[in-house]
Amino acid sequence: MKRILILLALLTVLSGAVSAQTDGVVAITGTLTYTDPLFTVGVAQPVIILEDQAGFVDRNLGFLMPPESQTLGQLTSDFYQSPVSYSLALPIQPQGTYRDVDNNGRGDQGVQIYAVAYWNNVFGDPYLEERDLYGGGWSTAYASTRVSEASATLYEVVGGKLVIYAPDDNQSFPSGFGADAKLFTEDDPTVPVPRGWTVVDLDTDPFTFIRDARVVIDLIEPEGAALDDFSNLPYTQAFDSMVTLMKREYAFTEYKGINWAALLTEFRPRFQEAEQRRSVSDYQRALRDFLWQIPDGHISLYPFEGALYDDFYNAVVGGIGIAIRELDDGRALVTFVTPNSPAANAGIAVGTEIVAVNGFPIAAWIGAITPPTSPFSTDHVRRLEQAVYAVRFPVGTRVEITFAGKDGVETTAVLTSVFDLDSYFAATDESSTTGYELPVEYEVLPSGYVLARIWSFFDNDLLTVQLWERLMIALRDNNAPGLIIDMRSNGGGSGFLADQMAAYFFNEPLILGGTAFFDKSIGRFFQDTNRLERFYLPPDELRYNGRIAVIIGPNCASACEFFAYNMTLQNRAIIVGHYPTAGLGGSITDFAMPEGIFVRFTIGRAVDADGNIHVEGIGVAPTVRVPVDEAALFGESDVLLDAAVNALSRR
Repeated sequence: MKRILILLALLTVLSGAVSAQTDGVVAITGTLTYTDPLFTVGVAQPVIILEDQAGFVDRNLGFLMPPESQTLGQLTSDFYQSPVSYSLALPIQPQGTYRDVDNNGRGDQGVQIYAVAYWNNVFGDPYLEERDLYGGGWSTAYASTRVSEASATLYEVVGGKLVIYAPDDNQSFPSGFGADAKLFTEDDPTVPVPRGWTVVDLDTDPFTFIRDARVVIDLIEPEGAALDDFSNLPYTQAFDSMVTLMKREYAFTEYKGINWAALLTEFRPRFQEAEQRRSVSDYQRALRDFLWQIPDGHISLYPFEGALYDDFYNAVVGGIGIAIRELDDGRALVTFVTPNSPAANAGIAVGTEIVAVNGFPIAAWIGAITPPTSPFSTDHVRRLEQAVYAVRFPVGTRVEITFAGKDGVETTAVLTSVFDLDSYFAATDESSTTGYELPVEYEVLPSGYVLARIWSFFDNDLLTVQLWERLMIALRDNNAPGLIIDMRSNGGGSGFLADQMAAYFFNEPLILGGTAFFDKSIGRFFQDTNRLERFYLPPDELRYNGRIAVIIGPNCASACEFFAYNMTLQNRAIIVGHYPTAGLGGSITDFAMPEGIFVRFTIGRAVDADGNIHVEGIGVAPTVRVPVDEAALFGESDVLLDAAVNALSRR
């Protein structure tokens, strides 16, 4: 008897531990924990599913899990508050894909292999399709499996838990990774598995096979997606950690010529002083000023509180009552005057030329301004912002303004700035949106062309796609002669959503480019050329093949720019604008700093299909450039919209 018990124990060790010999697993519960502040942005229909892992078994990155295999779970807590709890009832007769993984040389039916995974369902019915699945494959994040992020073993399952279904008692499954440390390869040791559902714990050696009726499986946030948190460190140590992180993972160090060592030397004393003085204000300003040295419009910190808010408030609220714009010919003209303001009382009117400020020629004065909205990726966006703040002054400041009327006669007046937000809002065009806009809105113009405004790729993604597809149907049903897409106020959001919304205008699954990220296993940036970004085409009936013009501007940023770039492929659309787009061409992440501050920076280097940086620091240029002249500033009509209509009519 003793010998039998010893043999049974030995078999358990060799074969993998099996717990709770029941009829198998019937239900799974667990939690999804996320630390990334951007994780839930735009998500309207989150789902927890049993994800068919046949793609991983085959190493087929294009594998599309059949809809019938997708068992949907239930979210049992608020998705927008981490951690999120879920439950999932296992089907009696699952409809997944069988794979024979026992390495015995016989063609057995095999088993169905699943992971529990989180997905965001945006397109089509409640089940995930190719577009929802980013082209197919298997989950690499927020699943029950742990997946390698190293380039040499990219996407390999290296731990976590799988859920398997055996149709009978004649199937086997690996009990370990084998000598090559990879799963589902020929050197895997295997053991028999009982009929029904079993959870396999890959984090034990050998694997543990769990047969409890109810099993808890928490989904895994990958290391690369987890929030870097320096919030509990002293100011100086947090600064050192930040510089180390950004030096390693910022996507455009060489491209922009950033000298991290020099920045460390310059700014570290300010953090040390703030720490010694225990001054939150000094620390906030040091952090802000450091970030301003990196010419990237994605770089930011939030929330704007304390000294940061005070400084911004003081830079914004005071003015002499005017907004200005520079023309192509170099003149700076007044585009707005606040009634009864110091400027108005001095005789400055709309159309007046500002010649000098405090004795400096206006061009030089503008160029010396550091806008509180810094930093910027492109010179043209910086210059536009400098012009906004060139006529903002703290309340009570005496300012010498030299201006010229239409007769060319110059006048110099000394004005005192007052509280004046009207001219600021006029300069920044903040009044163009109300906050009530839908993510996509459209109307028919007198010309017969349809005007669509995409306000954001940061909104409810499901609603965005539903409105977009409603537009595609309307364009088809009404035989629309052309479409104008206004992107001037679109600040970005989901690059994938932007790409796939552009796909409705194409009939080929074009390769769009890729993104390189830092790989700590090799110490450099790496781009996976096996998973390039491309169009996943919608059904034929939802595609529009008519004429298109896209209106852009310097406020079209990030995902908006990828949409605009996509529309230049195959000369699909006319791009209309005064200026290129903002030039923000990368993927972003956040990290936590002391005093409740989060910093956002660029970690993904976006490139086109030929591997060239195509947006960052460049933007998308108009193919029809409309001059910035008096007609553009003071005409009664929207000159960019007029130019788009005229361009479509000539196409």
